[in-house]
Order: sequence, then structure tokens, then C-alpha cells
Amino acid sequence: MQETSELREHFDLLPGERLDDLQRNHLQIIQNPERFCFGMDAVLLSGFAQVRSGDEVLDLGTGTGIIPILLEAKTKGRHFTGLEIQEESAAMARRSILLNHQQDKINIVTGDIKEASVLFGTSSFSVVTSNPPYMIAEHGLKNPSYTRAVARHEVLCTLDDVVRETSRLLKPNGHFYMVHRPFRLAEIICTLSMHRLELKRLRMVYPYVDKEPNMVLLEAVKYAKPRVTVDPPLIIWKSPNEYTDEMKNDYGY
Repeated sequence: MQETSELREHFDLLPGERLDDLQRNHLQIIQNPERFCFGMDAVLLSGFAQVRSGDEVLDLGTGTGIIPILLEAKTKGRHFTGLEIQEESAAMARRSILLNHQQDKINIVTGDIKEASVLFGTSSFSVVTSNPPYMIAEHGLKNPSYTRAVARHEVLCTLDDVVRETSRLLKPNGHFYMVHRPFRLAEIICTLSMHRLELKRLRMVYPYVDKEPNMVLLEAVKYAKPRVTVDPPLIIWKSPNEYTDEMKNDYGY
């Protein structure tokens, strides 16, 4: 993703903001590196999620809106909603949506994940996506920036909050797509099951073919029967300066 100086000239940015080219359908996104910028995990999740024609989609903890923006461009979903607790990030997301002329298909709501089912009502969505905070309190050092800490650590919501609200929000047989860290996989599966979401598909993501996986992509279905499909591994890098062919062909890198 590259900053585009030409676009900057035609759109007013606030101090610290930049305009990045998403390299898909001429889409751009407003970001502030001092707050938080989306990463590879969000892009991979948008490619892993399957959204059908007519689906109503909710992204929990949407940040600056990267997942709804990409899903609207890639799929035939009827409507996309992003829920974000930090107003500054939500405001950037709304401006990016206006910039991309997606305001008829995407809306951003400022609110708390822990209250999502109250905000939207139960059984309101066919698909829920989330790129939640990965780290619990004792995992690593918290980022000194509060905004980044909220995005990376379970400061304002936990895994259980995300999964519980997802189960309430999904229609029966609705699909949940999440990206997380492999070291929490056992906890994730138990939490999904506790909230009546059955793991149906997972894919491990590896930085290099000879390294351990550092991400896992998961699909769960509400009230589904037990049966899991493990997709082939996704390798990001062929060498330090070259993406694999799958990353080039499927994700435009």
C-alpha cells in the first residue's frame, strides 16, 4: 500500500494523516501512522471471508474501515457496517468511504463491541468479521500509544466479548470470519463452541515456508454441525523482498 501524493492534493487531510492507495478498484484510505494503520492481517481476512449476494455484513472493531471497504469492492454483499469505539478512527473511516463513493453501501457506527447486539439487535447479520486485539494483558508490552494499545491488546474488549456478541448478532447458519494468533487457537475454539459457533474452516499463515505460522484465519458457523476443513497453508514471502505468487495474484502485492 503506497501513499499517493496526487490524491492528497485533491482531498483535505488533517495533521498527521496520509492517503494510501489500496491498489484495488482505485480505492484509497485515510490513515494516521501516529494512531494506527491496518496491517496484512486485515487484507488477508478480507480475502478469506466469503460474502454472498444479499448478505448484510458487520465488521467488529473496524478501525479506519479497511475490511468493509475491501469487502464492498470484492463481493456482492447488500450492505456493510463497521463498528468502532474510537471516534477519531471512525471519523477517518467515514471520510474514506465518502472519498471512495461507497456511502450507499457502507456505514460506520461509533460504539462498543460489548454492546453490539444491543446496538443492532440480535440475528441482524448474515456475516460478521473481526480483526480483534490479539494480546491479553500478560502477553508482551502494551504500546505506549493508547490508540495502538486498544487495537493490539484486550484493553476495551476480550476474545469472549467478540465471540459472544458475534453469536448474538448472527442469524442461524450465519458465518463468522476472524484473524488471530495461532498461540491462542485452543482458547479460540473453546470460546467459539461455548457461544454456539462451530469452527468450520481454518488456514494457517506463515511469513516464510520454513517459519512458524504467525496468523490463523478462521471461519465459524452459528449452530453448525462439527466438521473442520483445514485449507492449504498461506505463505507470505518467497524471499525478504519478494512476495509469493499467491500473494501477488490474489492480493495484488
